[in-house]
Amino acid sequence: MSQPEPRIDIRIENTVAAPAGEKHPNTCPKCGSHYRDDELALALYVCSHCGHYYPMPAWARIEWLVDLGSFVEEAADVRSDDPLHFFDLRPYGERLAEAELNTGLTDAIVIGHATMDDHPVELAVMDFSFMGGSMGSAVGEKFSRACDSAIDQSTPLVTVSSSGGARMQEGIFSLMQLPKTVAAVEDLHDAGLPMFVVLAHPTTGGTLASFASLGDVTIAEPGALLAFAGPRVVEGITREKLPEDFARAESNYRYGHIDGIVPRPEQRPYLTRLLRLFER
Repeated sequence: MSQPEPRIDIRIENTVAAPAGEKHPNTCPKCGSHYRDDELALALYVCSHCGHYYPMPAWARIEWLVDLGSFVEEAADVRSDDPLHFFDLRPYGERLAEAELNTGLTDAIVIGHATMDDHPVELAVMDFSFMGGSMGSAVGEKFSRACDSAIDQSTPLVTVSSSGGARMQEGIFSLMQLPKTVAAVEDLHDAGLPMFVVLAHPTTGGTLASFASLGDVTIAEPGALLAFAGPRVVEGITREKLPEDFARAESNYRYGHIDGIVPRPEQRPYLTRLLRLFER
C-alpha cells in the first residue's frame, strides 16, 4: 500500500503556562483545567477532570481510529474556490488562506482509505477548526469522492461530522452540496455498502440536513449539539424557553434520532464491531 505524502505540521505546541492575565489555549471552559498539547492528545481531547469534550482535530482522530500507518489520503488537492468573489468584512479568498495556514488543512474535511482492526474502510472526517467545519463545494466534492472510493473498493464508509452548516460565502454553490452528498450516499446504499456516522459537537445546519443524518448506524458524542438551528435561534423565533438539553445528543437519543451515545474512548471498538457485523 502506497504511503501518503509527508505533511508539514505547522501547529504551535502549547507546553508552558500562559502569561499572567491570559487564558491558556487549552483551558477547559467548564472547570478551568488546562493541558499541554501532548496531554490533551493523550486524553483524546477529553478533560480528565470534568469530562468536557474539546474539538478533536481531523488528523488526530484519523490517527487514533485507524491501524498504524494504514491511512492514505485522497483528494488532498481539492480546495474551495471563490465563485461569487464574496466579500463581507474581508475577502473570502483571504479567509480560506488564513484557515489553511492556521490548520494545515486544505478544507474542512479529510478523506482517504485505511484499515481498522484489519478491516478495510473509507473515512471522511470533518474538522471544525477550518471555518467552523462549514460545508462548501470542496467539502461536498470530497465527501462524494469518498463515497465513490468506498464503492470502487467495496468497503464501508465511516463519517465523522463536526460542522456549523453550509458555507455562506459560497451561496447557492454551498446549498447545492446538500443534494449532491445525499445522492452520493444513495449510490453507496445502492451498492449494498453501509455508512456509519459519528456526530461530534456541533453538527448543525445543512450538514445535519444532508449526509450526516443518513447513516445506517448513527452515534453521537456525549453532549454534542445536533440540530438544524441552534437553541438561541429557535428561542428567538418562538419566544419560548427551551429545555436545557434541547438539541443535545441526549435529547436526540431520547426521541430516536440517533442509535446511541458513545464516549470518545469507546468509539474505535464500537466502530470495529460494526465493521465485523456488516462485513460482506
